[in-house]
Amino acid sequence: MSASLNIALIIGSLRKESINRKFAEYMVSQMLESVSIKEVYIADLPLYNQDYDDTTIDSYERVRQQLKGADAVLIVTPEHNRTMPAALKNVIDIGSRPYKENVWTAKRVAVVTASPSTYGARDSGLDVRKSMQMLSAQMMISPEVYLGNATDSLDDAGEVSERTQKFLQRFVDEFVVFAGQTSE
Repeated sequence: MSASLNIALIIGSLRKESINRKFAEYMVSQMLESVSIKEVYIADLPLYNQDYDDTTIDSYERVRQQLKGADAVLIVTPEHNRTMPAALKNVIDIGSRPYKENVWTAKRVAVVTASPSTYGARDSGLDVRKSMQMLSAQMMISPEVYLGNATDSLDDAGEVSERTQKFLQRFVDEFVVFAGQTSE
């Protein structure tokens, strides 16, 4: 693993009080000091339209540069109507375009999902994986994190419970190793 890692963090929920943001912030706080994490802000992105491929849109360029400069990407997302949120799909599409300028190619990507529902946004996570694999990203396979009944994983103060902290720490440790691997 290199001495320093640059991780791009995408939070699929735009809500300020999102439980996914709380889990993402906890995982970020558990990363090694040699890991630099920068959130990719997605709330200001216009919906992708192929007509924009020949136009410079500052927010698109900012996102593409953040993704290009990252060693790996961590996506933490809820599920909307049994799939990924529109804002997350939008940033995935923006990163894949224009044609032959796909920033996802060979990019190491991991996805964590959380939902108050029983299934933990599993369908969202699987759809993210499906899109990323089609775009030639290198997906982290294990451990998978689909936090079901996720509000139960937060205490009364909104902090991640001790039991969930242990579970997420295993993921964080494996993700840092995954992110630091070099392609041969």
